[in-house]
Amino acid sequence: MESFISVIHIVAVVLMIIVVLLQSGKGAEVSASFSGSSQTLFGSTGGNFFTRLTSVLAAIFMVTSILLYSLSKKTGIFEEENVKVQVQEPQPIEKTKTESTDAESKANSENHE
Repeated sequence: MESFISVIHIVAVVLMIIVVLLQSGKGAEVSASFSGSSQTLFGSTGGNFFTRLTSVLAAIFMVTSILLYSLSKKTGIFEEENVKVQVQEPQPIEKTKTESTDAESKANSENHE
């Protein structure tokens, strides 16, 4: 189920990018560059079609995003996850023989002076 929703999510994203790039804008238009004229490529009704298609694809994107989030959490959208963290107490550091003999030799050398 999660992989099916992921495929729909990715397809919606790619289509939304393409549709947004094909929409006619106020400046340099991508759709006008295909036809070579200043008119839109898809006529006067093309803007309404692309506007509606962008809205539908954005809605699909939002719904699939929420579904993927809720499936990944396994607890739901608004529920908190109860996680118990185990904390280990720090262990005391034990001196090795070389460290203890070095410390003792320094103490002995200071006492002899």
